[in-house]
Amino acid sequence: MKILIIGGTRFLGRFLVEEGLKRNHEITLFNRGTNKEVFPDVEQVFGDRNQIQDLEQLKGRKWDAVIDTCGYLPKTMEKSVQVLENQVDQYVFISTISVYKDFSKKNFNEDAETLTMTKEEVEEVTKGSDSPVMSHYGELKSLCEQVLLQAIPSKSLIIRPGLIVGPYDNSDRFTYWVKRINEGGQVLAPGNPDRMVQYIDVRDLAKWTIHMVENNQTGVFNATGIDNHLTMNYLLQAIKRGLSSNAEFVWANDDFLLENEVGPWMEMPLWIPDARPLSDGKDMSGMLAANTDQAISAGLSFRPVEETATDTLKWYKEVRGSAEMRAGMAKEKEDTLIQKLESTPIK
Repeated sequence: MKILIIGGTRFLGRFLVEEGLKRNHEITLFNRGTNKEVFPDVEQVFGDRNQIQDLEQLKGRKWDAVIDTCGYLPKTMEKSVQVLENQVDQYVFISTISVYKDFSKKNFNEDAETLTMTKEEVEEVTKGSDSPVMSHYGELKSLCEQVLLQAIPSKSLIIRPGLIVGPYDNSDRFTYWVKRINEGGQVLAPGNPDRMVQYIDVRDLAKWTIHMVENNQTGVFNATGIDNHLTMNYLLQAIKRGLSSNAEFVWANDDFLLENEVGPWMEMPLWIPDARPLSDGKDMSGMLAANTDQAISAGLSFRPVEETATDTLKWYKEVRGSAEMRAGMAKEKEDTLIQKLESTPIK
């Protein structure tokens, strides 16, 4: 198959390319050329997808599918679809579960209500920017989906991952746990040990996406995991097993963490308090509990936690080294909170 990938040299994109090449597909990349040394033997067309004249370099060619890994703004999506709708048989858009409106309930499926914005609101929050607007990430990705579905619904495959992790993940939201547990000793563990969590290894997502392309699959799919029974305790214990760590987990409940001004998600990765509003007034307790039955039925599968942890640590040591983490709790604060827990046992 001939596959065009928009992006293709960073995190998910690079694994899509590797998986496509492994399966003997002909890959073309369209990007700005800022990381072109990653795949020197793969055809690359350089350009800015925000500029219609750059996208027009793709006209007159034909691909079985395009995989769009980096569409953030509706106006950008409109340009891409305008140029490619007659050049491809399938348009795959990597979206996000952040498009959903209500995360207060668990087990939401692809039919759950999604976010939206008016044209005037989009213009206000973007103000002519061609860069991602993270404060309205979910709304803008949802509008990108709508652009695609309105233009070429019969060719559209929309994939909604949650937290994507593994080698080359520079967000550090999973890598923090791998690095911290590998260091050993007492490790502050957040919230209810039996609370469900979800993530997907980038390589599992890439493999499944190429599988969906090969089958010319269309529709909308939640693509996160690992399954419906992964808990925070199982996750941390599996990382510990995979790394042969001597870590000892010290559990702190939601009340303790909130009272001590611990920030959910970024300061304490994968922790979202159960059934209570966060600082912005939203209850996000179901965000890591999406229904993925449809994707699993379509072939999505997951490697063991231990394997993801081992490979992530290997990449981190080789590539990131002593680089400062972008997520996670400072060791000094963690030590202080553990001491406080031990001096005042939580009932």
